[in-house]
Amino acid sequence: MAHLRPLENSEIEDEYIKERFAHYEKTRGFTPNSIRTMARRPNIVKHFMALNQAVLYEGTVSEELKMLISLASSYASGCLYCQSHMANLSSIYNAPDEKIEAILQYWDSDLFTDAEKAAIDLAFKAGQHPNAATQQEFDELAKHYDEGQIVEIVASIALFGYLNRWNDTMATTLEHLPSQRASKILGGKGWAPGKHAS
Repeated sequence: MAHLRPLENSEIEDEYIKERFAHYEKTRGFTPNSIRTMARRPNIVKHFMALNQAVLYEGTVSEELKMLISLASSYASGCLYCQSHMANLSSIYNAPDEKIEAILQYWDSDLFTDAEKAAIDLAFKAGQHPNAATQQEFDELAKHYDEGQIVEIVASIALFGYLNRWNDTMATTLEHLPSQRASKILGGKGWAPGKHAS
């Protein structure tokens, strides 16, 4: 059970936040409970949503790969809430179910390119505590990505460092759609909603 309940739309007064929440409803089919909870402090949620937009939806690294990176980082940290969201978003951004399901075996899977493997490898290592990223991962990244793209990759991992801690600490209630999607794709790999169950 969540430690703080997410706010309802009727409790949101800020017009910008309302507009962004409507955007989430349109693009995802729901507004994440994580940001509904953050909305108690409008400046926090507004700046978080702007950072989320800049990190995941701008730049030259594909959105599909950014979602898979975020899924890998969430696996490494153990955040079940974010795992379900990123399985759902990976699917929305065109990752096939087989590829999402194979994320834990990425290194041995033909579904991932060498460039994707390098980025996902960093995500798994950087998402751990303590952080296990080394120069070796960056040397591998440099074979496939320019410096700006490496910044995008690390920013995606770091964004989920925040979200993983937020949702695990808050025990954020998982919404139906990502829960259903994760159960379908990741359920055979041991995924369950855990403390995020409604």
